[in-house]
Amino acid sequence: MTATAEKRGKIQRWIIQPILNQLKRGITPEKLSWTIALGITLGIFPIMGSTSLICFAAGWIFKLNQPILHLFKTLTYPLHLALILVFIRLGQHLNGVPPIPFSIPEMMNQFKDSPTQFAKDFGMAAWYGIEAWFLSALILIPILRAISLPLLKKLPRKLQSSPQASD
Repeated sequence: MTATAEKRGKIQRWIIQPILNQLKRGITPEKLSWTIALGITLGIFPIMGSTSLICFAAGWIFKLNQPILHLFKTLTYPLHLALILVFIRLGQHLNGVPPIPFSIPEMMNQFKDSPTQFAKDFGMAAWYGIEAWFLSALILIPILRAISLPLLKKLPRKLQSSPQASD
């Protein structure tokens, strides 16, 4: 088996098949598209360690499919890590605040010197990141839904007509 075929098999097993299973169980493509859009958007929330709890709460409040929500949150993990600093810097820029240094050794020294000042400095940085994420989410959620909905509507038909559908 080639690496490409193996990758397709994993995508089929871990992403496509769970979505198809939910569609077969009666979840509508519309509801599933909202779930995917929120899973991706909440998955890039710029506070480490908070995305699972936020996804759980949003899924419960909006009655979304928790496994699919968390699947897409998990798939965005590398993007989540890459965007934390981007959101913080964007938020600082939007608020007219000069960027604070993010060197790990410097952060550790600052924490050792003054945990209270550390919390103030980096607490505000987190807040700026949340602000920037929120503004991005207002745009990102409808775009992701608009992209995923037509794909979800086509998915069952495409796989039924595919030669692999009988496997």
